Amino acid sequence: MYKKTGMTLAALMVAGSVLAACGNSNNGNAVNSSNNGSGGENTATNTAGNTGGETTAPSGDQVFRMNITSEPPTLDPSLMQDNVSGTIADGIFEGLTKTDKTGETVPGMAESWTVSEDSKTYTFKIRKDSKWSTGNPVTAHDFEYSWKRTLDPKAATPAPYAYQLHYIEGAKEYNTGKGSIDKVGVKALDDYTLEVKLKNPTSYFLSLVNFYTYYPVDKVAVEKDPKWAAEAASFSSNGPFKLSAWQHSASVEIVKNENYYGTADVKLDKVKFEMMGDSNTELSSYTTGALDWAGKPTGTIPAPQVDKFRKDKNPELQIENTASTYFYIFNQSKKPFNNVKVRKALSISIDRKLLVDKVVLGGQTPAFGFVPPTIKGQEKSFREETQQTYFEENVEEAKKLLAEGLKEEGMSAFPATTLIYNTSDSHAKIATAVTEMWKTNLGIDVKTEVQEWKVFLQNRTSLNYDISRAGWGADYNDAMTFLDLYITGSGNNDLGYKNPAYDKLIEDAYVTADQAERSKLLAQAEKMLMDESVVMPVYYDTAASLVKPYVKDTFITYNGNINYNYAYIAK
Repeated sequence: MYKKTGMTLAALMVAGSVLAACGNSNNGNAVNSSNNGSGGENTATNTAGNTGGETTAPSGDQVFRMNITSEPPTLDPSLMQDNVSGTIADGIFEGLTKTDKTGETVPGMAESWTVSEDSKTYTFKIRKDSKWSTGNPVTAHDFEYSWKRTLDPKAATPAPYAYQLHYIEGAKEYNTGKGSIDKVGVKALDDYTLEVKLKNPTSYFLSLVNFYTYYPVDKVAVEKDPKWAAEAASFSSNGPFKLSAWQHSASVEIVKNENYYGTADVKLDKVKFEMMGDSNTELSSYTTGALDWAGKPTGTIPAPQVDKFRKDKNPELQIENTASTYFYIFNQSKKPFNNVKVRKALSISIDRKLLVDKVVLGGQTPAFGFVPPTIKGQEKSFREETQQTYFEENVEEAKKLLAEGLKEEGMSAFPATTLIYNTSDSHAKIATAVTEMWKTNLGIDVKTEVQEWKVFLQNRTSLNYDISRAGWGADYNDAMTFLDLYITGSGNNDLGYKNPAYDKLIEDAYVTADQAERSKLLAQAEKMLMDESVVMPVYYDTAASLVKPYVKDTFITYNGNINYNYAYIAK
């Protein structure tokens, strides 16, 4: 698989060491992946502080402290698309279902549900003892209002994840301005009964409704103040915790929500999210006891330190394989990145194994496909059931393809190009190493530019970039959560890719009830992405974190998210 690239180990180490002493920051994760919306088929892992069946009682101040690196772009579930926002949202909101420690989907705001014989109509019974943090009752009307609000085609800010609601009858038509809101298949039959009609049977729908796009919002609070989600004072939520303080660009604090129906099971009094943009500062804060958790999913431990902790077998270090892929994307609305040969040349001219072994240092695996190995298929993993690799690294072939692609675009030389990434020393080192490989192997110069998280997301969404780092973590355990990103019109399609043939494969996979046929269609879709080098996979990610031994009952889900809702401190 690995054909030698021209990048020497010495040159790579120089590239990596350029930034070794630089400050880092940011979440270092997928753009999304903040939900823990897995179904019963998934397995949550890594219950911190609980080994050998040992149980302890809470003691000391019940405050849990972790780093989210940067300001959350939004705390409005309708507008979320990143794991910084989602990590907070998972504590302050709750959907119709939720996920327990074992990865099972269990009742959340819905105490029960029934499914019609054709598996297309779900009837949820909302808990009558559920309330918003403001004291307003949580009703079926809030869910109907929230989902239709997300689908609103005339919303001032379009919801990037609205397409996740397109499983619902009439949702896509309304969202795209081709249908009526009255035809959307979600309806509050009474205050505590919600009926949802799907276009087609969807085996993972109960997992989907635990994703933040499906969270309810407090209709009373939203209609009272359109800016309700901007400050703690006006915020309303229905989860185990409520927003108590939001010092913008500094910290967010959430405290136990006394109005939550299951508040007796919530042991923490407070969760404090710091915004430390430098990984060395984060590690120092953890070492001195100012943080109880460092690293993934929203922080970063300096790669050399992770490597050292691994070799020293530090018991506080936890590394888990996750359903997440780290990759680069190209703005296909710009020349020459609209040319498949140019994109493929850039992809096959780097040495992924050298990157993960000498720069990333977190036990990651080189990626030669888009869907990570932890995503399930019909009986085995999706990777095992389809194709393990779609391309080989080959510098000589890359040179040839680059020359041909530039010629096809009428360009005599590779243009001035910038690779953007969000603040993180890990992203910086990877970007430096990759651009050095491109320079050594292809003779092209690509500049790098670091951007603050919110600006980075905005530039990607508006196609204001050349090449960008990216990442994606699963929203549910199915290949579709990766593959429907790049359908035409998707709010997360931030690379200008439009392919009717690809759209049809995904649409056919949505509607077929034949699981074998569905798997075949998804495999064809991934192959199309890889054959056209729509994205440039780099590695399948892991979650590396440091956890204090007194932190109990936090756990990392299969997709790398943290669940702290039922954690406690035992000092």
